[in-house]
Amino acid sequence: MIDAWHTRVHTGAGVQLPRILTRRKKRSWTWCAKKIGLKPGQHVLDIGCGWGSFMIYAAEKYGASATGVTVSKEQVELGRKRAENLPVTFQLKDYRETTGVYDHVVSLGMFEHVGPRNHRSFMAVTNRVLKDDGLFLLQIAARTNVKTLPDPWSGKYIFPNTLIPALGEIASSTNGLFVLEDLHNFGADYDKTLLAWHKNFEAAWPYLQGKYSHRFYRMWRYYLLAAAGLSRSRAGQLWQLVFSKKGVPGGYSSIRPPIMAIDTPPYNTNA
Repeated sequence: MIDAWHTRVHTGAGVQLPRILTRRKKRSWTWCAKKIGLKPGQHVLDIGCGWGSFMIYAAEKYGASATGVTVSKEQVELGRKRAENLPVTFQLKDYRETTGVYDHVVSLGMFEHVGPRNHRSFMAVTNRVLKDDGLFLLQIAARTNVKTLPDPWSGKYIFPNTLIPALGEIASSTNGLFVLEDLHNFGADYDKTLLAWHKNFEAAWPYLQGKYSHRFYRMWRYYLLAAAGLSRSRAGQLWQLVFSKKGVPGGYSSIRPPIMAIDTPPYNTNA
C-alpha cells in the first residue's frame, strides 16, 4: 500500500493531491488498530514501516508507542522528522535483525517483497518478537492461483523481485507458528482507490512533467490502470489477516469496516 505521505505529491508550484486519499488511509489505520485491539501504553512493531504514517497515527490517536524497521535511509530520515516529539522509533535494518518483544505487530504491504524463500523466516521473526497474547496483522496484495507467475512487466519496471503470495503459501509459512484468527478480503474495492490515484496523477502531471520523463508517465499510468483492472476482475486480492500465537481464548471477534474504497472530487490546485 502506498503511504499516505507519499500520495501527496509536492511540486515547485506548491500543489498537492487531494486530502481525501489521506482521510481514506486514516480510516484504514483505524481499522488496523481496532483489529489488533491497540490500547494506550502498548508498543507496536511495524515491519516495513515506510514513512511511518501508521506508527504516527497509533501514537497520536491511541497513545501507543511504535517501532518501525525499514531498509530505506530516506524513509528513516523523513520519518524521524515527521514523528518528532512522539514515542515513535525508526530503525534502519533488515527485519531479520529485529529484537525486543512487542504487544502487537503489523506489516502493511511489505510481505509481497519478501519472496517465497523468506516467508518462513519472516513469520519466525514475527513470532519471536510478538508477546504470547499479542496479535499480528498482515496486510497484503494476494492472488488466487498459486501457479500464476509474477507479471514480467511490473517485475522489471515497478516492483523488482516481488511475488504476490497465494493463501496456501501464507498458510504454509505460518505452520506451527500462528493461528489464523481472521481473513478480510476487500480487494473488490481496491480498483476505486487505484483509479483515484490515476485521476490525481493525470491531473498533477502538468506540474510534474518538468521533473519526470514521458516514459515514466506512460509506465506509471499503465501500472495504475492495469492494477485497477486486476482488482476489478477479482483475479487480484487485497487481504488483512490477523494471527495469534496460541489462539485467542474464547475466539477472536472479527471487525468489518464499511466499504473502504473512495471516489475523489475534482483535482483542486489550491488544496
